[in-house]
Amino acid sequence: MKEREEQRLFDLDGNARERLILWIRRRMDEYGITMEALADAIERDAAATKAVMYRDAFGNTWDGYGDKPDWLARAIYAGQNIDHFRC
Repeated sequence: MKEREEQRLFDLDGNARERLILWIRRRMDEYGITMEALADAIERDAAATKAVMYRDAFGNTWDGYGDKPDWLARAIYAGQNIDHFRC
């Protein structure tokens, strides 16, 4: 029943943004999610994202953690200095 109501909500003509906001607010109420909890989760996710430390001309990136990616290992093996790729 809920799925049918949601589909009807998205099928209606009008402003999609307001319908999406209404849908999100209903899901937040349904699962007991507060605006504060949502803001905290967004902040934690942003903080968990590590900054890019190395980048090549093709847009490949590496945050410096874990194993070196293949593109960087190949460049170093070919004689390129790793500092050349540091952001």
